[in-house]
Amino acid sequence: MGGLELHTIYLFTLIIVGCITIVYLLFSEVFDGVFEGIPFIDPAVILSFITITSAAGFLLEKYSSMTSLIILIISCILSAIVSAIIYYFILVPLKSAEVSLAYTEESLGGQVGKVIVPIPVDGFGEIVIETVNGVISKRATGFDNEAIDYDEEVLVIEAKEGTVYVKKYESTFQFK
Repeated sequence: MGGLELHTIYLFTLIIVGCITIVYLLFSEVFDGVFEGIPFIDPAVILSFITITSAAGFLLEKYSSMTSLIILIISCILSAIVSAIIYYFILVPLKSAEVSLAYTEESLGGQVGKVIVPIPVDGFGEIVIETVNGVISKRATGFDNEAIDYDEEVLVIEAKEGTVYVKKYESTFQFK
């Protein structure tokens, strides 16, 4: 092929895709937004597929006596298996974990919290909200500028600019 041995082409491909992978790691947030709507087209999976294919092809071409077509087929099958494992057991759990740890101010509305620093009339205190991901501590003020004592349960009415607006929480559900 153009005066180059096939194992040299595999090696050059491995080096080039390795460099592209490093660039992707540095700028992955930009690339992830482009491919977000397409489930199986993930740049990390595509790059790993090409990297593993070229590495396996290089090694098999250099150290085995199989034909080039068989080596390419074996390299692609091996790469597909490893890339699928990377996708389903590493990338999918990481992406779902990344989403579940974040919260927005809008998502705090309707949450029940507990006052840990009393909220004075026309002033600020602090509340904690226990979630599945941990405890969130937020600056709070009374929704109707009312005072709320320490250890009271409060309902978050809205959140904006880092402050939650709360009312005393009165549960209507009681055990009999």
